Amino acid sequence: MSIEEEVQGNVVLLTGMSGGGKSVAMHALEDAGYFCVDNLPVELLLDFLQLEQQRGERRVAIAVDVRSAGSLPLMLPLLKQLRASGVPVRSIFLDASNEALMRRFSETRRPHPLRVDRDTSFGDLDPDGTTEDKHRLLLDAIRLERELLGGLKAESTVIDTSQLRPAQLRAWLADLVGPNAGSKLTLVFESFAFKHGVPSDADFVFDVRVLPNPYYDRELRPLTGRDAPVAGYLAAQPEVGMMLGQIGGFLSRWLPHFAADQRSYLTVAIGCTGGQHRSVYLVEMLARQFSHHGHVLKRHRELDAK
Repeated sequence: MSIEEEVQGNVVLLTGMSGGGKSVAMHALEDAGYFCVDNLPVELLLDFLQLEQQRGERRVAIAVDVRSAGSLPLMLPLLKQLRASGVPVRSIFLDASNEALMRRFSETRRPHPLRVDRDTSFGDLDPDGTTEDKHRLLLDAIRLERELLGGLKAESTVIDTSQLRPAQLRAWLADLVGPNAGSKLTLVFESFAFKHGVPSDADFVFDVRVLPNPYYDRELRPLTGRDAPVAGYLAAQPEVGMMLGQIGGFLSRWLPHFAADQRSYLTVAIGCTGGQHRSVYLVEMLARQFSHHGHVLKRHRELDAK
C-alpha cells in the first residue's frame, strides 16, 4: 500500500517568509494539539508521514522554509501529488510586507538565512557607513526568498502578518485549523482600515468609504459596527443595504466556481477609513448571510489589535 493510500487525518504544511511569524504559528499549532516538526527535509516528508500512520492517528504540522532551499523545488510537486491522492494537506503561508520584515530583522538583530554577510549583525553603524549596504543586502535577500517561495505561496492559504500581534496570529490559526476546517472552501470576511493598508492576503477588496459614516455622530463614534446602535444606524441607510446586497450577490454567483476550482481559502476584505464602523458592520452581516456555506470566519483587523 502506498503512502498516499495510507495517510489519514490532518496534515498542516507551514511555510512562508523568514520573519513572518513561523515560531508563533508553530506554538499555536502545538497548543491546538498538533505534533510539530520544524524544517523537515523535503526528501523525508513521505517517510515521516508513513511513520506517523504506523504510530496511529494524530494531527501533524510540518514547517518548511527557505533554509531547505536545496530541496524546495521538490516540495511543490510533492504537495500536488499528495493532494491529488486524497491526502488532506493544508498548506499555510505566512507573509508580510517587505517593510514589516525589514523592521522585524532590525528589532531582533538576527541575520536573514539568505543574506551573504552572516557574520555581521543588522543595523550596526560602522565608521565607514555600511548600514545602508546592510539594508540593501537584507532587502535583496527578502526579494530572493519571495522568488524561491512563490510557487508554494500560490498553492497555500496566505496569512498577512504585517500588522498582526502574536495573539491575533494564534487566534486566526486556531480558527483556520479548528474542527470545521475540513470544509472544501474556507470563506473569510475581514474588516480593515485603508489608512493602515490593504491586507495582502485578500482575494477581493471592497471599498465602503462611500457609505454614510457613523463616526460623525458623537454618540456613535466610540462604538463599533458590532454594537446595536451603529448597526441600527447603518441598517437604516439605503446605500448600505444596496452595497451589502451587491457584494452578497457577487459572492453567491461566483463561490461555486471557486469551490469547483479546488480553492481551499477565499478572503473577502471590506475596508473603510478607520476599520471600526462600516467595514465591521458589513463583515458581520456577510458572515451571517453566508453562515450556511460551511467554514466561515470573520476577522476585524483593527478591532482585534486593540
